[in-house]
Amino acid sequence: MYSDPVADMLTRVRNALKVERNYVEIPFSQLKSRIADVLKREGYIWDYEVVEAGKFKAIRILLKYGPNGERVIQHIQKVSKPGRRFFSGPKDLRPVLNGFGITILSTNKGVLSDREARESNVGGEVICEVW
Repeated sequence: MYSDPVADMLTRVRNALKVERNYVEIPFSQLKSRIADVLKREGYIWDYEVVEAGKFKAIRILLKYGPNGERVIQHIQKVSKPGRRFFSGPKDLRPVLNGFGITILSTNKGVLSDREARESNVGGEVICEVW
C-alpha cells in the first residue's frame, strides 16, 4: 500500500511518458479524476476515462505527444506532501514558467488550475506543478 495516492498517480504518468506509452491506467479516486480533468482542460492530455479493471475502477489517461513525438508534459511534480502541506491564497498564485505551465490546486470550488483559481479569486492547497 502507498501512503500518497496522488504522488503515485504523478509517478505513473511520468514513467509512462518516459517509455512513450499511449495511455496509463491508475486506480480510481475522485481526486485523481478531478486532476485528470484539469490536465485535459489545460491541454496536457488528450482525454481520460473511468474503466472497470476487474472488480475495481481505474482511470485511463490518454497521453499527448507533439507531431514529432515530443512530450507535452515535460515536468509534473507534487508540491504538497503528506508531511508538509502547502497552501496558497489567490493573490499569491503566480504563473508557472511565465504562463507556460500550470499549478493544480484543491479549492473549496473543486480542483482547479491556477488560472481558474485566479479568475474565481479562490486559494487552496497546491497539489502539483505541470509544464
